Amino acid sequence: MELSQIESKNLVPGRQAAVLQGEKPSALLHAWLQMPRGRQIGLIAAILFSAAIAIAVVVWANKTEYASLFSGMEDREAGEIVEALQKLNIAYQVQPSTGAILVPNNQVYAVRLKLAGMGLPKESGTGFELLEQQSSFGASQMMEGARYQRALEGEIARSIMTIRNVKSARVHLALPKESVFIRQPKRPSASVMVELHSGRGLEPGQVEAIVHLVASSVPQMEPGQVTVVDQRGHLLNAKDSGNDLYLNAKQFDYKKQVEEHLIERIENILSPVLGMDGLRTQVTADIDFTVTERTQEVYNPDLPALRSEQTSEEQNQGAVVQGVPGALSNQPPPAGVAPETAGTPATEQNASDPPLSTSKSATRNYELDKTISHSRLGTGVVRRITAAVVVDYQHIPQGDGGATLQPYSEEDLNRFTDLVKEAVGYDAARGDRVTVTNAAFRSEIESLSAAPVWEKDWFWSLVKQAAAGIIVLALIFGVLRPAVKGLVGRGEAGSAEPNEAGEASAKAGATVEPQVISKQNDDEEMLMLEAPESHEKRVAFAQRAVDQDPKRVAQVIKNWMSTHG
Repeated sequence: MELSQIESKNLVPGRQAAVLQGEKPSALLHAWLQMPRGRQIGLIAAILFSAAIAIAVVVWANKTEYASLFSGMEDREAGEIVEALQKLNIAYQVQPSTGAILVPNNQVYAVRLKLAGMGLPKESGTGFELLEQQSSFGASQMMEGARYQRALEGEIARSIMTIRNVKSARVHLALPKESVFIRQPKRPSASVMVELHSGRGLEPGQVEAIVHLVASSVPQMEPGQVTVVDQRGHLLNAKDSGNDLYLNAKQFDYKKQVEEHLIERIENILSPVLGMDGLRTQVTADIDFTVTERTQEVYNPDLPALRSEQTSEEQNQGAVVQGVPGALSNQPPPAGVAPETAGTPATEQNASDPPLSTSKSATRNYELDKTISHSRLGTGVVRRITAAVVVDYQHIPQGDGGATLQPYSEEDLNRFTDLVKEAVGYDAARGDRVTVTNAAFRSEIESLSAAPVWEKDWFWSLVKQAAAGIIVLALIFGVLRPAVKGLVGRGEAGSAEPNEAGEASAKAGATVEPQVISKQNDDEEMLMLEAPESHEKRVAFAQRAVDQDPKRVAQVIKNWMSTHG
């Protein structure tokens, strides 16, 4: 049989001309043509699916994260912002569920600054510009008053919205009509509705500031006539500042301020010696909030004072009626009697002078020294202070770069105790206590000050990139590489048939082209390698050859036997 006939029987159709021309057949293409159609379709689907997953992972890793730019806006304002973003060529998204406008995460603050420069978003509410927009020509007095009240409410609401944590505010004023015929006019009042940002609240001091801001903006309005309510319907201020809840909150704040002030004083005096990281301080202040009023009236008997005096004197001249009232008193007097003593005149008075009677009286009013005092003892009197201070062990550096922990001596602790007593105003009479102790702080405290790695901005981006790379490598080495390796193996098995034809023609004395038998010679040389490092490769190659093409292996062994026989 001629060489051309032997080759035509053993070569794959479609590749006969290439072999006759001396071209080496492609192993991948040969294996592909020998595979069934169903397996070809499955292999193509697996490759396409792997490629789709790889593309999706790469897109996910490089996907831009979006953050909220503005939320809870009206449709008109949202439309203006979207139009401005389109003019600035900034990518944006609109969240379907909430209507929030989203922009790339790394451009949020830059976009807000640009929009603020364009006057967006516009301030909600209307202020005194309402009086400029609408003409008052032909308007009644009632309409002018209502327009002014609405403008005033808008201005107050704008001022409240400048406070942090306040998202929006509405103000309603109740302004009574003034009249000269009313003796006791009603005072104006106001109600404020504030909408706070999600997860935020107002401190008591901020609520009180809002109350005084509104009260100061309206004439004759007192802070007690202002009510502040949040969007959840919670009353943020109490009209009666004397109720128990209001006082308890004030007392707690005052107690907290006193304790924080004392802690700051202790830390300021010990931190230069121990450092802020080597010191922990807690102070408890017992404060008396009892309100005491006292009225006292004191008299001093040693200092009398004449307040008023009234004197009267009465003199009467004439016959004096004597005797006992009755019949005996009405009898005529007896005859004259000579004096018993001779030489004594009967009387020194003139017989013609009537008798004289005198009457005096005096009324005097005295006042004692009196002192009336009214005192009200102040609240917030400190009754007792208790301070506890813990200091860390001394860190003594060593020669190898480390440090040794050593506690402070009793003398050092006593010295720290004296400093703390002076800082808090220690008073033994009221029962103050100060305790300073020494303990070793945990070493983990210093490590907690640094932010964890997973909270860094670059961490999750790096994780996404690494995950995408791992998935792509898994697809390449787990799906694509085995598929290509299987095709190569089938191509090698398919190329054995033309090699067997070449060997048969050699036995018949014919000469076969070197391109046809080169593959077989290479395989035989690999099996005949004597290098020790290629032993595992030769065993793996022999096993694969036996599994894929037993006929070819049998032919090689037959050649060996014929050569060495």
